[in-house]
Amino acid sequence: MPPKFKDLKKYCDKNGWVMIRNTDHWYYEKVLSDGTVLQTKISHSTHSEIPKHLWAHILSKQLRISEKEFWNSL
Repeated sequence: MPPKFKDLKKYCDKNGWVMIRNTDHWYYEKVLSDGTVLQTKISHSTHSEIPKHLWAHILSKQLRISEKEFWNSL
């Protein structure tokens, strides 16, 4: 089941991500213990599904977690 943007926002809010800007999207950032800074942006269209190709990119490049870890963290 593809996630919706509201699922991504909920994940960020629950897992130590900080909203750094709220303009055309919500922009979130998280600093890891090694100093690495992760960033993601979330559409305000919270009920829209995240397209598959974009979801794969968000997981691997922005959140740096597996899909299983994502769902377990909600």
